[in-house]
Amino acid sequence: MDRQPLLGAHMSIAGGLHLAFARGEEVGCTAIQIFTSNATQWKSKPLSEGDIQAFTREQERTGIMVVAHDSYLINLGSPDRELREKSRRAFLEEMERCERLGILVLVMHPGSHREAGEDEGLRAVSRSLNELLKATAGYSLVVALENTAGQGTALGCSFQHLERLLSASIQPERLGVCFDTCHAFAAGYDLRTRNSFRRVFDEFDKVVGLNRLRVMHVNDCKKGLGSRVDRHEHIGRGKIGLECFRTLMQEPRFREIPKLMETPKELNGVDMDPINLGILAEMAALGK
Repeated sequence: MDRQPLLGAHMSIAGGLHLAFARGEEVGCTAIQIFTSNATQWKSKPLSEGDIQAFTREQERTGIMVVAHDSYLINLGSPDRELREKSRRAFLEEMERCERLGILVLVMHPGSHREAGEDEGLRAVSRSLNELLKATAGYSLVVALENTAGQGTALGCSFQHLERLLSASIQPERLGVCFDTCHAFAAGYDLRTRNSFRRVFDEFDKVVGLNRLRVMHVNDCKKGLGSRVDRHEHIGRGKIGLECFRTLMQEPRFREIPKLMETPKELNGVDMDPINLGILAEMAALGK
């Protein structure tokens, strides 16, 4: 019997990290993404042994796979030394929390060069990542670099950016990639048809390597191709359309990759996670 695809959404940790599993279970997730602390604050509350035990117990009970996402405040590519050091400390703390919780993948945005230029920004991110990998030698955790929409001075909007970061790593086996469909489309990668989707992933494989793919963020896009605007939309209701997601869910090479939505939670007061997940699950089932 084929097992269910690893499919889910970002879940709230309000009231306790362990509660994210029941929330995911309620809407039909087999995988979830969480923040391990408040994503809009630099300082996080230390994990207690009780927190870790409750988290482990709920993961074992539900069997739900979990991926973490780093704080939006972190910018490892900042030209501002103080902010860059603050970001390194915060990211190290994120890595430590994941390791203690048994989370194997931590998704991160590469950062922003803040007008220092792409080359300098990428070098700064590489230096930061190498320091962090040294500081966490022996960890099981893989850091997944997420492609971005290229809004403002964001790094990571091209496959070439991701390849540079991977190739500059002192421990490349501890880095991977999180592919976000909305971000790729906004950055100019056309995913709308089966043929264009396959061309994009042929290019991804050539430049980055499909073996680097650890997670997929499955989001439609509110804005047009190449808009550089990061605005997620419900599955099939945005500018990408359903054909992309049908192709993605039926692609054998992605069968074991966790596919996680970051779509809006509601539409006209209706909880949309079960609806969006149902669309994707049906597409996956039709491809068997």
